[in-house]
Amino acid sequence: MISAELPVAMFDSGVGGLTVLHECLVSLPQEDFVYLGDTAMFPYGDKNPDELRARIRRISEMLLDRGAKLLVIACNTATSVGADVTREVAAERGVEVVPVVEPQAEIAAAITANARVGVLATPNTVESGAYRRALEAIGRGLDVIEVAAPDLAPFIQDGSLFDEETMTMARSYCRPLMEADVDTLILGCTHYPLVAPMLQRILGRDVRLVSGGHAVAAAVQRTLEAAGLAREPRGEGRYDFLCTGDCESFHAIGTRFLQMPLGEVERVEI
Repeated sequence: MISAELPVAMFDSGVGGLTVLHECLVSLPQEDFVYLGDTAMFPYGDKNPDELRARIRRISEMLLDRGAKLLVIACNTATSVGADVTREVAAERGVEVVPVVEPQAEIAAAITANARVGVLATPNTVESGAYRRALEAIGRGLDVIEVAAPDLAPFIQDGSLFDEETMTMARSYCRPLMEADVDTLILGCTHYPLVAPMLQRILGRDVRLVSGGHAVAAAVQRTLEAAGLAREPRGEGRYDFLCTGDCESFHAIGTRFLQMPLGEVERVEI
């Protein structure tokens, strides 16, 4: 029997998933959360998929062994290449999994007016075809335009300065989306909300951006309520952090992503 008092666990390749955690903390303030940033392996976007799947298995096992009532994959690449692995591990313990791809796809399909949906993501996510499959499964006959952005997540994670070179990089990623006349763009990496204003300026205000945070937070709430694992809405829960790399760097960069105090970060080995 899973206890409602257990935390919700989530993981990402780095600090990008903190944009998802932020929305969960706002939407579900009464819940406890444990977040693991696999910064030692960052970025996932260009790593060998088989190697990633093995690592995702170990992360999932570790988080569930520590105790969790729900497991959230707050990473688009991890969802794309290893959601089945996480679900397999979680199913053995009777725990459900909330990925980041399907909730975004559902929103994008619902709001597009011209049925042309863009996906901006890491190379591994694009190559996996996860968003294309999720959008096609909805059955609206959507045109899906996918663009791989290999340099964008590392740029954001490093906290690099915005300059004209950055804008040139972003414009090169946006160009095929604009040529395809997409009216909806899925931000297919949890790092990307931090550069949403830059992307919106390039694409124009008529293009609607779909990030993972709101979609996943809503999915987490629905899943907990359906399983009878949601806490009563009173008080504030706690949130704890684990990382596989440098804790000081995670804390410094993570505060910018979470937009809330981070507190102590525990280093773990995977």
